[in-house]
Amino acid sequence: MSSAFTHAFVAGSIGKSVAPENMPPRFWALSVLCSVIPDADVLGFFLGIPYESVLGHRGLSHSLIFAAALGFLAARLMSGTGFGWAGKIFPLWIYFSAVTASHGLLDAMTNGGLGVAFFAPLDSTRYFLPWRPLEAPPIGLAPFFGEWGMRVMASEFLYVWVPACLLLPVVQAASRLRRR
Repeated sequence: MSSAFTHAFVAGSIGKSVAPENMPPRFWALSVLCSVIPDADVLGFFLGIPYESVLGHRGLSHSLIFAAALGFLAARLMSGTGFGWAGKIFPLWIYFSAVTASHGLLDAMTNGGLGVAFFAPLDSTRYFLPWRPLEAPPIGLAPFFGEWGMRVMASEFLYVWVPACLLLPVVQAASRLRRR
């Protein structure tokens, strides 16, 4: 997995790139929640669920089907707020599904673990992307705040944060031009 910080940062970057201005706090809270909730599957370690199980880490909760389902739930929670895409459930569903799916994509860019079951529960095969520059973080807080965690944050800063910060103004400018 990438760190929760980076998952949340990517959700914010996607939101700032595509969402209308002045989205309410609920939108941003749901964005961050959708981006990090797939890692709730780490609780399976404490429940005796094997890593390689479809319910294990990077299994079903990292799949595209899960992303679509969670995206729909988040869209329903957001659709009646009176802001931006309110009442337009389809763009909200696509957005929240993409934010959730970004979690699996980032995890598939790490150099550790068993891969991501993008197509679970239909297919439990685990995948990595061909390019895997991200250092896989430790599971748990204590090891994260040491040398290993610093290597993780350095790789995520270089390969995720910097490109997102460079790309965001370009996407926003293109969006403004398109609206004219």
